[in-house]
Amino acid sequence: MSAVVTSQTVRNIAIAGNPNSGKSTIFNALTGLRQKVGNYPGVTVERKVGRFFGSHGEPMMLLDLPGSYSLQVRAPDEAVSRDVLLGREEGTPQPDAVIVVVDASNLERNLYLVAQILDLHLPMVVVLNMMDMAERARIRIDVPALQEELGVPVLPVVATKGTGLVALKQLVSRASLARPAKRPPMPEAIEAEVRALAERLPVEPAVAFPEALLLLTLNDQALDDLAAGNPDTVRATLAAQERLRAAGVDPLCALVEARYEWINQVCHRTVHKPDAGPGLSLSDRMDHFLTHRIWGWVVFLGAMTLMFLSIFTLAQIPMGWIDSGMHALGHWLSGHLPESQLRDLIVDGAIPGVGGVLMFLPQIMILYFFLGLLEDSGYMARAAFLMDRVMSSVGLHGKSFIPLLSSFACAIPGIMAARTVENRQDRIATILIAPLMSCSARIPVYTLMIAVLLPATSALVKAGMMLGLYLLGIVTAFVLAWIFKKTLLKSETSMLLLELPPYRKPSLRSVALCMKERASLFVTRAGTVILALSVLLWALATYPKPHDPNATRAEVISHSFAGQMGRALEPAIRPLGYDWKIGIGLISSFAAREVFVGTMAIVYNVEGDMKEGTSSLRETMRAERRADGTPVFTPLVCMGLMVFYVLAMQCLSTVVIVRRETNSWRWPLFQVALFTVLAWVGAFAVFQGGRLLGFH
Repeated sequence: MSAVVTSQTVRNIAIAGNPNSGKSTIFNALTGLRQKVGNYPGVTVERKVGRFFGSHGEPMMLLDLPGSYSLQVRAPDEAVSRDVLLGREEGTPQPDAVIVVVDASNLERNLYLVAQILDLHLPMVVVLNMMDMAERARIRIDVPALQEELGVPVLPVVATKGTGLVALKQLVSRASLARPAKRPPMPEAIEAEVRALAERLPVEPAVAFPEALLLLTLNDQALDDLAAGNPDTVRATLAAQERLRAAGVDPLCALVEARYEWINQVCHRTVHKPDAGPGLSLSDRMDHFLTHRIWGWVVFLGAMTLMFLSIFTLAQIPMGWIDSGMHALGHWLSGHLPESQLRDLIVDGAIPGVGGVLMFLPQIMILYFFLGLLEDSGYMARAAFLMDRVMSSVGLHGKSFIPLLSSFACAIPGIMAARTVENRQDRIATILIAPLMSCSARIPVYTLMIAVLLPATSALVKAGMMLGLYLLGIVTAFVLAWIFKKTLLKSETSMLLLELPPYRKPSLRSVALCMKERASLFVTRAGTVILALSVLLWALATYPKPHDPNATRAEVISHSFAGQMGRALEPAIRPLGYDWKIGIGLISSFAAREVFVGTMAIVYNVEGDMKEGTSSLRETMRAERRADGTPVFTPLVCMGLMVFYVLAMQCLSTVVIVRRETNSWRWPLFQVALFTVLAWVGAFAVFQGGRLLGFH
């Protein structure tokens, strides 16, 4: 008989740590494929939860907290970490234990967060990650002595190699894992006020001391937020702060100084570093090259070119498999299902719509493979430093680079990542231009149009054109940022203070898990949103049917709702060289850019005949003719469409996220209007300008 495990038997473990400490690598290694990704209720902060099993097979839930340097909140991510550890986060229980991951090669910086979590008095384990890098730097850590100093278990680990993970499972499997034996020392005046304030807080005794300690170090606005509007708590805290200041003690400064003094003492007794030798280290020499004002750009552009070249070469074989499989499935169903509207819906609507997008899954995975390698190796921070020179010239902060780089995968996490930019004007400017970074949803459109435009050229030429489209978005974004910072969003450009993480060998397991996670999201989107839109588009392209039962397919689609919408839009897009069928694609792709490909597949499958031997979508588009016999998809039309999709705000989800992040409809509506005008003007310039120069 199998045992039923109740929710009460599952222990909840949180994993915390500084950014770049390897926290996510450990989370991925422990949980593997048993992960779920969502958002915390009420905020756009990613929530990653995974299940793993202890040394005796007992199930445990692992919550990956956002990377934080401190529990003194500066951003929503850090607020989530603080609230989860204090048991204040709605829908998330206070963890039974905490795994605190620290970078062994930079222990001094990481121990500040450790000191704050020690104050919470939760059962915890300190994981010394990247021990191999510390050893290469000839840094020796006396682990038993460090364990004695901290009063909690300390475990050396090399997460990328899996070293120490079995011992970690054994440690967190102990139901009797002890709470810290000591707390970092603090000034006596502060400790007395904290204990007195803790007795007056309407919270559980277990969290009263750490919550009182946090309250005592907050300013008025942050105090109101954390106290949740409780006037008694606010008054008691303000009175305690006033007494300390009257005694010449600044609560926050005194506490920070006390903690760093304790950290220096701990490191002095437990960490042994070699004397700095003559000359630069290998890491410094690599930084000198990779952040060079000339060679740094050569490396960066070379890496991007390699990525796009791989998209057009390595992905072609699996893309062909998916395309052939979808055609074979449509043909098989067409022969085995009885003739009906349902068969037409499946064969002419669902399969072309979903298959037309799924075919580009290999390219999406290659994109995330390269981005994962760049991030896991530590190169991303160097790219941010390199880009700061450009960013500052247009009035943006170097920290804006990371959100913009994330937007190449998807604008939504990129816009959410803009919360790390402290200055509000810089943050708004970053959010406004983030959609101009060519996201993965544009890859299907770019790839299709490049294949229609250049059917017989080499992969290198196609990669160069793809890189040019990305550069067009980047240049446009920077020009707009410069205009915004000079007009709507005036502010001084602040100095970039950036931590350069150590170079490390990328974890292929972590990269593979990231690829799997993003591929699952892409496939889920294809199986839900795009499937629903494909069914809707098929219906719009089929009904109402003309009265003549012998009407041709062209007449059917022209008479349909989709045809009517396309014709209504045609006067506005005719100057761009587009016909009403392309107009249908433009309308439908406002929901999601990649829907354009599925829409074209549906439009031409509805118009054409789904018999064996039907040509592929790109061949059908190349063969498409206007009433006068001229081709529809001329080089100028193809180029204009690509420019349109570089500049247009064709993503409803992004509009919603901008509304949430800016707390106003002003900015997303401004984006939609501005980028639609820019896209129209850009496509108009390509088509009409090309015709004036004699191109067709």
